[in-house]
Amino acid sequence: MTADGATLSGGAAVSSGAAATNGGAFRFAVNVTPKPGILDPQGRAVEASLGHLDVHGVTDVRVGRRVELTVTAGSEAEARATVDRLASELLANPLIEAYAVELLGAVAQLEAAR
Repeated sequence: MTADGATLSGGAAVSSGAAATNGGAFRFAVNVTPKPGILDPQGRAVEASLGHLDVHGVTDVRVGRRVELTVTAGSEAEARATVDRLASELLANPLIEAYAVELLGAVAQLEAAR
């Protein structure tokens, strides 16, 4: 389990952030970060700069990237499978990066919340 409550599935964290709905468009985020033990020069540079900003108590900085996408599918499970495949085959390098898939919600739910 990750810090945000996501559970690990096949090496990737999968969040259960929204209730399942049947069919439609679903908004996902894929967070890609260096695996533990892999050198992260950007993270080290950020951490080294914290003292210059008079920020203390921050350690273990890791810098990654976030990809947000909308998938149209017959169900949330089908949409999640598509995103998981994209994350593992295209968005992350499985040798040096880990990824977490987060469901942001169904597109209709997200638009209604605005």
